[in-house]
Amino acid sequence: MFHLLDIIGTIAFALSGALTAMNKKMDLFGVFIIAFVTAVGGGTLRDIMIGRTPVGWMLDLEYVYAILIAFFLAIIFRKKFDRLRTSLFLFDTIGLGVFTLIGLEKGINIGLHPVICIALGTMTACFGGVIRDILCTEIPVIFRKEIYATICILGGAVFFALKRFNLNNDILYLITSLVIITVRLMAVKYKWYLPTLEKK
Repeated sequence: MFHLLDIIGTIAFALSGALTAMNKKMDLFGVFIIAFVTAVGGGTLRDIMIGRTPVGWMLDLEYVYAILIAFFLAIIFRKKFDRLRTSLFLFDTIGLGVFTLIGLEKGINIGLHPVICIALGTMTACFGGVIRDILCTEIPVIFRKEIYATICILGGAVFFALKRFNLNNDILYLITSLVIITVRLMAVKYKWYLPTLEKK
């Protein structure tokens, strides 16, 4: 389940990156690069921070293949994604939920404190999107008023709360990712925002 979620998250974020690049009218190479960095950016930062080098995607070509699949799907079915913003949002939300879990689990595996694990999960989930938005000349979602990183932190708290009940890992992963995805969908639907700070 864990490995499957990792691949799903990689495909989802790669699709998110590819759709953003196409929205910016980039060429094929640009679309592929944005898809690639969106998919592996957070994981690369995470692996460097915990001293795991070479980073994960360099050791397992499955991630590269997953990104290639997402790239070709985005190109082939680009006309099907008629509601580009909706598709982008959906894939980004799925990636957010899954990659938070990946970061949490990596931190647990090397014995980090739960607070640090949550921070690691949040960076894993958000940093690829930060790179994507910067390269596409957008203010990263994480820095706007939309609830984004906060949802990852909430997901991490739910994960460690449920872990106390000794649930099966597959169930634990599934519930945590669904909480993150559901809360983000609700936040957008009901317009839940963090307050912005403005100079008076």
